[in-house]
Amino acid sequence: QVQLVESGGGSVQAGGSLRLSCVASGYTYSTYCMGWFRQTPGKEREGVAAIDSDGSTSYADSVKGRFTISKDNAKNTLFLQMNSLKPEDTATYYCAAVASRSTVEGCWRLLEDNGYWGQGTQVTVSS
Repeated sequence: QVQLVESGGGSVQAGGSLRLSCVASGYTYSTYCMGWFRQTPGKEREGVAAIDSDGSTSYADSVKGRFTISKDNAKNTLFLQMNSLKPEDTATYYCAAVASRSTVEGCWRLLEDNGYWGQGTQVTVSS
């Protein structure tokens, strides 16, 4: 059984930083696409960043240059470093994983359609 547990959310002022973590268990970590998504009430879930099994990354335009996705295979942990946070980054952030050797471009749809999901962690950015 695949389990994903996020942590690291919180409340910060605009311009601040947070680092989200997602500890994964129950699968061979290195052969998965993984990603971060976010959602606010009344809005559709939005893909934020993805990383494939080779370590290639992809970002939503809204976070490029501010957010960095990375993973520590030895610790089965996915990270999202978020800098220069804006009020519009306020959302519940979810970690997702799917077994695949797809390139990162293909990871987005695979995560949406077939991914395992964590319970989410809240990020609130005040102006």
